[in-house]
Amino acid sequence: MPLALILSSFVAASRIGGAAQQYVLAAHRIDPVLAPTVMLGRNPADGSRGQITPPDLFARMLADIEADAIFGLVDLVITGHFSSADQVEIAADALTRINAAAERRPIVVVDPILGDEPDGLYVTSEVAEAVASRLVPLADWITPNLWELSHLSRREIGDAASAVAAARSLGRPALLTSAPARPDEVALIYADADGATLFAHPRLPRAPKGTGDLVTASFGAGLVEGLTPLAAAERAARAASEAVHAAQTWGRPELPIVALGERLVHPTAALRIEQL
Repeated sequence: MPLALILSSFVAASRIGGAAQQYVLAAHRIDPVLAPTVMLGRNPADGSRGQITPPDLFARMLADIEADAIFGLVDLVITGHFSSADQVEIAADALTRINAAAERRPIVVVDPILGDEPDGLYVTSEVAEAVASRLVPLADWITPNLWELSHLSRREIGDAASAVAAARSLGRPALLTSAPARPDEVALIYADADGATLFAHPRLPRAPKGTGDLVTASFGAGLVEGLTPLAAAERAARAASEAVHAAQTWGRPELPIVALGERLVHPTAALRIEQL
């Protein structure tokens, strides 16, 4: 039975971060284990003030997970939000131990949660530097948003071609969210050394937060299930569109991840697909 380890935030009332990713993975029959880096009641963008997991406690949580022999069973590791550079260092060390314990090396997907438009960084510069230097090199795939890709690559990105070039400069295959596309579209770009593909769907008003977290978890699930990376990226794009449409119907500011169920696993949302 597949098992995933998530190192990211826990937000009780909002479908964002690692807590939301648990539900996505469960829909794919992948057992999630979440080691929270911070605990909040709701989205911090709405004014929530939570509690950062102290590095010593974060290290003890991972040691307890390791003591239960879970490190040797992990098929997928997702890293997301970190609140301190010390947490990033602890996560990097855990990845090394997981690789040593596992009979088959797990898939590592790093979502470098650093910031976004229009405000830029919403973690400290020390966290951003640690993610870039310690976690990105350990990743099999990265899933940055457009701003994060520009920050990591130190490049200006104005169109799909420059986004692909920026992703390739990091030396890791990437699934880019909030990618450049037509004005009325939301897009993902998958880019590896051999090719690049854009997946776009119509932009809807008032899209809930958390679609990037959903995309990362859906993409990781697809890789665990044995889909090709390109097929996993396409399904993740369809799942994100499916979830945003469902949220519009629900009329709530959150993604109805649990209610979607099989619609996340077998999404049918239409996409415009373009080879780059």
